[in-house]
Amino acid sequence: MSALSEQLDQEATQLRFADFSLADAWALGTAMRRAAEAESLPIVIGIRLGEQRVFHSALPGSSADNDDWLERKTRVVLRYGQASLAVGESFRDRGKDFDTDSRLDPAVYAAHGGVVPLRLLSGVVIGAVGVSGLPQLDDHAFVVRMLREYLAG
Repeated sequence: MSALSEQLDQEATQLRFADFSLADAWALGTAMRRAAEAESLPIVIGIRLGEQRVFHSALPGSSADNDDWLERKTRVVLRYGQASLAVGESFRDRGKDFDTDSRLDPAVYAAHGGVVPLRLLSGVVIGAVGVSGLPQLDDHAFVVRMLREYLAG
């Protein structure tokens, strides 16, 4: 297991919510937007609860391509119950390539960093939060940082 995989496992254990409501989605999403604006990040931000998109925002410099990447990464999270980066890394750890070895259409699924499950304390995944527009490790790091700040608040 790579050092990155170990880090992602720790994050999956730490980044959990007692509850997560529509009000939480709005608060988290707007906090993410404020931080992205302050840092001039050209990203799109999305939050889903189940199959419903409950928050979406695009910042200057982002494009429809970023919306597509966000959707593809979100599908990976909801299918596997793990961060999109963790899914990709688990394939790499086994010497495999997600795009060919998952047998999923890469036009529909992308195991690249940037989307993290919304997980309850029990471990149940109830949705996903993510961004697209930066290199995948930066996308992932931004989401994790924002989740940590939200959970600490």
